[in-house]
Amino acid sequence: NFPIFLPIQLGTHPSIKALRQDLKNNGHSIGNWANDILGRITLASTPTTLNLVVVSNADLGLLKGARFEETCAKAKELGLDLCPAEVGPQLRLQYKDQPRGEWLIIAMEPISDSGGYLDVFYVKRDDDGKSWLRGHYGHPGYFWYSDDRFVFVSRR
Repeated sequence: NFPIFLPIQLGTHPSIKALRQDLKNNGHSIGNWANDILGRITLASTPTTLNLVVVSNADLGLLKGARFEETCAKAKELGLDLCPAEVGPQLRLQYKDQPRGEWLIIAMEPISDSGGYLDVFYVKRDDDGKSWLRGHYGHPGYFWYSDDRFVFVSRR
């Protein structure tokens, strides 16, 4: 029963190259880790709309924080699904009014980067207004605090 944060469109770009260029053309910076895993995702082949929700570990009842795998398991138990990896770059493009200082972790299957580390995307707007698509640790055992906020897909 979490409120819909944003409906998002997937499958809007013919290739990763086009998606990467659209991010740059719209003034978004891409961190090194994000750029690495961006080249490893699969894009939706047809336009698809997903309803996204944003929840913290505390919202999920994980008041002391939790490991990434626990966060994802609890969210699934409460009716949410992991995001396709394409949500990361698409959210960066489509979330135009992100408040300064906010960052949202994409709850997704982690992707192995070129160094063999598991990463997930996150979208951030710096205090100076610069917007980012970045990568962060996505190892199942990585600990996130109770106020860390995640993007999931609503089943409704």
